[in-house]
Amino acid sequence: MSELEPPSPVGERSLPDHPLVAMLIAILLFAAATSLAIFVTSMLPPMRHGLGEAVKAAVTVAFGLTAYKVAIRHLGREPHDDLPERGAMLKLALGVAAGGGLFSLIVGVAALLGAYRISGCCDTTDLVSDLALSAVMPAFMEELLFRGILFRWIEEFAGSWAALIVSSVLFGLAHSMNPGSSWLATGFIALEAGVLLGGAYMLTRGLWMPMGLHGAWNFTQGFLFDVNVSGVEEHGLVTAKLSGPPLITGGEFGLEASILALLLATMAGILLVVLAVRRGKFVSPSWSKPRTLSLE
Repeated sequence: MSELEPPSPVGERSLPDHPLVAMLIAILLFAAATSLAIFVTSMLPPMRHGLGEAVKAAVTVAFGLTAYKVAIRHLGREPHDDLPERGAMLKLALGVAAGGGLFSLIVGVAALLGAYRISGCCDTTDLVSDLALSAVMPAFMEELLFRGILFRWIEEFAGSWAALIVSSVLFGLAHSMNPGSSWLATGFIALEAGVLLGGAYMLTRGLWMPMGLHGAWNFTQGFLFDVNVSGVEEHGLVTAKLSGPPLITGGEFGLEASILALLLATMAGILLVVLAVRRGKFVSPSWSKPRTLSLE
């Protein structure tokens, strides 16, 4: 008969498995993968327009994916994979449809208000580079960091609401140094994009949908409609111009800093969060969960 030992919480593990420690390790691994990708792409020979951007994006995503699959997904008390192969294409497609449709709606409303006007068409010169640098790479790398790392372990430690708030604020601040940015634009990005992408992650419990949504949002506004992407000027399929009050156009930052994007995208994000809560995808803070004791 084994000796009776003092009861201990089930699943008690070492310090590196603590959510905040695991998050810090994951951030360091992400930074290392990103730095290595930058070094490798800097060593590549010059390539023709579009191809170089595509290769750079592919290398960066490959390093990020490798770091995630090899190490990051195994961290923490409850290791799991936010990029599972099963259902990946469906969730990615849903995200692409949602992101493209939502920003098309924002542009449509701006056009109805006379704030957006197309003056020329159709130039596909920057299709490859826009798809690579404006859509694929930021969608994968930013979602991996903000939802796959920050949201995941803040949620595990402090619950879903804290994760949604903190990751949204940090996402907004990450865009505060972009061209044409302001505190208003930073706040708008935090609300509309932070809640929208965080809600997509909560609802699907994976990164495929938020990645698809993020990439399609960027590609639709930049390449399809020739609108600045978070302040960065893009060469679009059409030639277009925004005119009118900054509250409607977003000024130099683009429509993401407009009241239109704030209302429509935030409403969509709130809908996703509500669906996640109703479907039992809400996570309570770790300290509010009852501890189950066992005798070993």
